[in-house]
Amino acid sequence: MGNWSAKNNIMKSKTFAFLLWFFLGIFSAHRFYLGKIGSGILYLLTGQLAGIGWIVDLFLIGTMVDNYNNQKEIKKVKKEVKKVQAISS
Repeated sequence: MGNWSAKNNIMKSKTFAFLLWFFLGIFSAHRFYLGKIGSGILYLLTGQLAGIGWIVDLFLIGTMVDNYNNQKEIKKVKKEVKKVQAISS
């Protein structure tokens, strides 16, 4: 179940990410939601880098969600290109 978010085709929501940041940010929930497991664990163990990381994330969440969604879309397009290449060869 740990890889569930990496395998699904659901785009991540900025609103939900901000809600996670606001209510569960102390537990790095927003970072885990966006697949940033390593930094999520680091933030969790260091108290959000002494609270500074929590504030910084306020400005980074929008970009993190966009990057996650763009990566999902790129993977989807690459998969489709491979299918087309396999059919045409």
